[in-house]
Amino acid sequence: MSSQSVPNYITPKGLQKLQDELRSLISEERPSVVATVAWAASNGDRSENADYIYGKRRLREIDKRIAILTKKIEAARVVDPQKQSGDRVLFGATVTVEDENGDQKNFSIVGADESAPEKGCVSWQSPLAKALLGKRVGDEAIIKRPVGELIIEIVRVEFK
Repeated sequence: MSSQSVPNYITPKGLQKLQDELRSLISEERPSVVATVAWAASNGDRSENADYIYGKRRLREIDKRIAILTKKIEAARVVDPQKQSGDRVLFGATVTVEDENGDQKNFSIVGADESAPEKGCVSWQSPLAKALLGKRVGDEAIIKRPVGELIIEIVRVEFK
């Protein structure tokens, strides 16, 4: 499946973060690097001018990131968790699960660009989220892991 056919679901917070990064690159970082490159170019020999060489490389990186962010923002399908409700796990839900040892964990199902597993934010495309999506409070989900399957129960579904 190509990346074009997969929707770019994102929360309003995630979209804002992408927009802020794009705005910063365009209005702050890029103009600063352009000024440095122009100054370095005015110093003469460019072949051994580190400011010029690094600046040109950094400009290419910035321009590439701007193009990527622009495409992601244009393709974004914003889903506001606060406009959802119920006990079914949907995109944007914060899910409390309990494993067979009685340990509970919270996971928020977010867009791929917002994924931060160390903070409990998992992409809706991840194996964990795929196992949870569509389930309801009281349902069990089977998580396939390299070390074997883990069975978890959905304890709570919230939309914050």
